[in-house]
Amino acid sequence: MAQNNRSRIARFILRQGSASKPEIAFALKLSMPTVLQCVKDLMDAGILEEAGECESTGGRKAKALSVVPDIRYGAGIDITANHVSFVLIDLVGNVLHHRRNRLAYEHSPAYYRSVRDHLDSFLREIQADQSKLLGTGISLPGIIDRSANLLVRSHILNVENISLQVLSQYFDQEPFYENDASAAAMAELRHDSRNAVYLSLSNTVGGAIYFGQALYPGDHFRSAEFGHMVLVPGGQACYCGKKGCVDAYCSAKVLARRGGGSLEGFFEKLEARDPEAMAVWDQYVDRLAVTVSNLRMSFDCDIILGGYVGGFLKPYLGELGQRVLEYNRFDRDSSYIQVCRYAREASAVGAALTFAEQYLDTV
Repeated sequence: MAQNNRSRIARFILRQGSASKPEIAFALKLSMPTVLQCVKDLMDAGILEEAGECESTGGRKAKALSVVPDIRYGAGIDITANHVSFVLIDLVGNVLHHRRNRLAYEHSPAYYRSVRDHLDSFLREIQADQSKLLGTGISLPGIIDRSANLLVRSHILNVENISLQVLSQYFDQEPFYENDASAAAMAELRHDSRNAVYLSLSNTVGGAIYFGQALYPGDHFRSAEFGHMVLVPGGQACYCGKKGCVDAYCSAKVLARRGGGSLEGFFEKLEARDPEAMAVWDQYVDRLAVTVSNLRMSFDCDIILGGYVGGFLKPYLGELGQRVLEYNRFDRDSSYIQVCRYAREASAVGAALTFAEQYLDTV
C-alpha cells in the first residue's frame, strides 16, 4: 500500500508539474499523515524536491514539490526509411540531447547492429551517465503487435512479419517498441485528461486516437491510419497501392519537393510570397482542412497537428481554421485545432517515456 501511494503521488506531481501536500491529499483522497510520510520517503530517495512556493490562498504559502528531472534518463530511437534519430530525455520528458543519422533501412543483421552502434556512439558523445539509463524505446513506421513481439507490416520499410527480436538481441535490456505516430501522440498527450486525435504530418501521414488517457489500438493494431483515408477518389497514387489517399496530398513530401527537397526551404519560399509556393500551399491547406473536418466529425474532440509539418503550422493556424470552418458548420470556432509541442523527434521521445512511467511504479 505504501509503495502504491508513493507511486500515485509521484505520478500526480509529474502530471501536474508541481503540487503542494494539501493539493496532493485532496486530489488523491489521501490522509495528510500518509502524504507527509510518502513525500518524506520520496524526497529521501531523491525523487522529489521542493520547487518554490505555491500561490497563496490565505495564510502561509505551501511548499511546491516537483519530480527531480535528472534522477533517471530514457533513450529513444526513431527508425525511418532513410534515417535513425536518437534522443536522451529526463524523467519529466525534457529532451536533453538529440542526434539524427542518415542510415537507410534494410532488414539485415548489419543494419540492426549499426542502430545499436550509433546509439552507443551518441551516448558516449554526450557523456551520458548510463547507470541512470532506464531503458531504450524504439519507434517504427508500421503495425506493431507487442504480444507477439512482431512488426506485422510496414509499407514504409517494405517488410512484414518481422520478429522484433532481430533488433532486441543487440540490446542488454529489452527495448520498448511502438508505432511512430502512436509514440508521438504519447509524447504530446501522456499527462492529458482530455480526449484527442493526433494527426502526424511527416514524410508519411499517420495518427493516433487518445481516449480515456490511453491510446486506442484497434482490434488489429491498425487504428488511426488517417493517411490512408481516401480524400480524392481516383486521385493521386499512394505508396500503399490505392489512389487518392490523404498521404498523397498532406505528407511533408508534398511541400518539401517544392522547397528543393527541404521543408524549411518551402516555408522560406512561402514567407517570401513565392507564387508557386503560395499555390501549392493553398491546395495543401484545402486538403488538410477537409481531413481535419472529417476527423472532427468522426471524433468530436481536439485535434493535434504534429509531425514535420506540425512544427511549422503555428503561424498558419488562423488560415487553416478558417478553411476548416467552411467545411464544418457544426463548430463556431476552430480552437480545437492545435499544433504539437514537440516540433522534432516526438516519436523517439514518446517511445523513451514508457520507462519513466515504469520507473514511477517502483518508487
